[in-house]
Amino acid sequence: MTNLFEINKLNMHYSITDNFLGGIKGYIYALNDVDLIIKENEILGLVGESGSGKSTLGNCILNLITPTSGEVLFKGENILNKKKSELKDFRRKAQLIFQNPYMSLNPRMKIYDILKEPFIIHGIKDKKEIDKTINNIISLIGMKNEVLTRYPHEFSGGQRQRIAIARAIILNPEFVVADEPVSALDVSIQAQIVNLLIDLKKHLNLTMLFISHDLSIIKYISDKIAVMYLGEIVEYASKEELFNNHKHPYTEALLNAVPTISEDKKTKKILLEGDIPSPQNPPEGCKFHTRCPYAFDKCSKNHPQLVNINDNHKVKCFLVENLI
Repeated sequence: MTNLFEINKLNMHYSITDNFLGGIKGYIYALNDVDLIIKENEILGLVGESGSGKSTLGNCILNLITPTSGEVLFKGENILNKKKSELKDFRRKAQLIFQNPYMSLNPRMKIYDILKEPFIIHGIKDKKEIDKTINNIISLIGMKNEVLTRYPHEFSGGQRQRIAIARAIILNPEFVVADEPVSALDVSIQAQIVNLLIDLKKHLNLTMLFISHDLSIIKYISDKIAVMYLGEIVEYASKEELFNNHKHPYTEALLNAVPTISEDKKTKKILLEGDIPSPQNPPEGCKFHTRCPYAFDKCSKNHPQLVNINDNHKVKCFLVENLI
């Protein structure tokens, strides 16, 4: 598979201004030298605790926020260098599914008008084509045409998220960022939405970045997985490799936090203690060393690099570097 996106040395540092003096008094280091590849027609799962920078990375990839530095290559072109007028074609090819379906749909618009809006924005005026596409999409997400004359408040959370998904794919994009698309839904509905996304990926040949803090959902939907901690990718691997041969202590701790029916009491588990450090004042050296049970002197002084274990597995950890 060819690379759809190549993210190189991506940084996003938000400045903090002094309300009294007006000067800059510090920075929030949301993303730090992120390197990532997203291949065509795959679902890349992005997992990590809240505050790790997952949503910021998704927004930077879509150029919804402008990063401090780095490259986001879409089919070899750096979209960060494009003017707003040049981004219209990219916007049609890359879409976002928001986390909260209660907030992402305009309550004053009927569903038909919500789904029609992307056509208006991109200058498509053929009413027959618009109506045909809308009817096809409504059927594709498992709903009936009668919903088109109703308002968002008349639907449940799961139904609203189906409509939000329909809006995201209405113009047949190549790439979708799904930013925690099931976290606001009941557990009983989450599986339906995840299965819908898998079906749409196959039917429409979509490439997807699926963001979540839930490793069980990530395992179910993803082809490859990137683990993020405090603005950095600390491990990247195929799904099978990550779950069966993970190397980073943070990944191990996340996996240990997933509930299981049967537990081996003889196996010592790593459990995360404390909260993720503030991105305004991140630790020196390895960002994870303050919570890592394996940390040694080097970890607090030097910053590890993302190293290749094999073609499908990369890890940022001195423990791994010492074994290679």
